[in-house]
Amino acid sequence: MNSTYLLTQLDWQRALVKDQARAEELFGRSEAEQRRLGYFHTLQEICQQPWTWLRTCARMIASRDGLREDLKGIQSLALTGSGSSEYAAECVRYPLQNERGIHTESISGGALLMYGAKALPAGRPGLLVSVARSGDSPESSGVVELLLGTEPQIRHVVVTCNERGRLAKAWLQNRNVRVITLPSETHDKSLVMTSSFTNLLLAVRFMGMLERPDQYRMLCERLSQITRELVQSKFDLLAKIAAADFRRAVFLGSGSRFAASREAALKMLELTAGRVTTVCETYLGFRHGPMSCVHDDTLIVCHLSCDPMIRAYELDLLHELDRKKLGLFKVIVGENVPDSAVREGDEVIECRGLSELGEDDDLTVHVVVAQLLAFFRCLGEGLLPDSPSEEGIINRVVEKFPLHAPS
Repeated sequence: MNSTYLLTQLDWQRALVKDQARAEELFGRSEAEQRRLGYFHTLQEICQQPWTWLRTCARMIASRDGLREDLKGIQSLALTGSGSSEYAAECVRYPLQNERGIHTESISGGALLMYGAKALPAGRPGLLVSVARSGDSPESSGVVELLLGTEPQIRHVVVTCNERGRLAKAWLQNRNVRVITLPSETHDKSLVMTSSFTNLLLAVRFMGMLERPDQYRMLCERLSQITRELVQSKFDLLAKIAAADFRRAVFLGSGSRFAASREAALKMLELTAGRVTTVCETYLGFRHGPMSCVHDDTLIVCHLSCDPMIRAYELDLLHELDRKKLGLFKVIVGENVPDSAVREGDEVIECRGLSELGEDDDLTVHVVVAQLLAFFRCLGEGLLPDSPSEEGIINRVVEKFPLHAPS
């Protein structure tokens, strides 16, 4: 790892510990004690993200020529993954479709495994981008193997954090498969995906900006700066919010932020081993039934758009929640949050700089907020963030299961 990278991150950690009491407590313990308490990897992997994004940026720009070849002449683009990897792919579907002018879909690995080409968009030649942390889950390699045998007009790009995983190694000699591995530190050791999620998201995001590498670099740098400043100023506040007396959590988001909200809900669910029940929904979809889940023990996390028209719809719903006195309190994440949206007891996570990023490019900031909320709640529940599933119900890599041939 680059020594300048390490030095910069170390300087930031010193400032964080100086400014935030909870950070001083957590980072102040020895590595051995952090490991014993079960949070060493997760805390490091959440907090290192602003620096990993810069390394992923460089890795993707270096892959530019090959990706341009892969995208040349294609009529459809599909993104796939499972669990958090699927949500990372879903986060970038809108901008890729709009920037490349190609019909683009995000499809779960499970759907492709069961339905094969029936689940793919119709245009040929097409490109399938497989997104994975380890690349060792049954779906990851199963999907590529299936489609290589049945769909010769589908090209493949694999983006993974694990250069030793099956997805990265199995088809290195196949000219129809391009493999891009991200920097090794993005391959989380914790059970839950944190660094891997945001880096996979940003890596695939580059596919819409191949002709604008300088703009992509500026985006990654600005995201890194905004997130560093956010964590340094809101670390203790997020710990305080996570300690509140809620047993349910709702995560709201519009457009690409809905995909980020799906990841946010999953992080809270995984890190609390299901002790906190979670729901994610769009703002406009929330009225159509899901609002019934909000009770006095419900935290409502609102990922707010910077687009004026979209925000107007979102604020309408927040005012309705206040009028109906629903939920324990709201946590509103965004920039320039209006006072009218904030009722007594609510918390605002003001993220300076989001509005300059554009509607689809602020997602990693929102996700880091959700990761920290889930991390702190995990500790509050007496669980180990590095391995919160005490009975091994879920694992870092999904257990093997039989792969069935299509009839």
